[in-house]
Amino acid sequence: MIEFLTQNSDIILKLSTAVGLGILIGIERVLVHKEAGIKTHSLVSLGSALFVIISELLAVKYAYLGGFDPTRIASQIIVGIGFLGAGSIMLQGNRLLGLTTAGGLWVTAGIGVATGFGFYGLATITTVLVLFVLIVINIFEKPIRKISNEIDPSNPKFQ
Repeated sequence: MIEFLTQNSDIILKLSTAVGLGILIGIERVLVHKEAGIKTHSLVSLGSALFVIISELLAVKYAYLGGFDPTRIASQIIVGIGFLGAGSIMLQGNRLLGLTTAGGLWVTAGIGVATGFGFYGLATITTVLVLFVLIVINIFEKPIRKISNEIDPSNPKFQ
């Protein structure tokens, strides 16, 4: 067991970091009562990191093959998460809901990709910035929406 942990310590660190950063974003989403919460964000980040790690392992295993591009796997994460995010966007009357959730899942996947490549600083800074946008910007957005609604109360986008 000790040998396994030692041999795979870099992978364990990458996957654990991806889960931890996804959990932080998910906690904020749960606190504001959004559907995609802790489990969703941590799994998106973990899955993205996993696919990047697989890409790196395949690059080493098949280095002798010409034209083999393991970054294609990582690039498809963007497509897959875009599909997942699109499923979280719904039209309710005249209001479009779920865009922030979709954006949050997309950037969480990016955090997982950065972690999978071992860019821990980039992943951590991005997580801090995501939390800044979701928490601090939300505080400033509420009064702006209220003012906008007073200017044009017929606009359901700002209700």
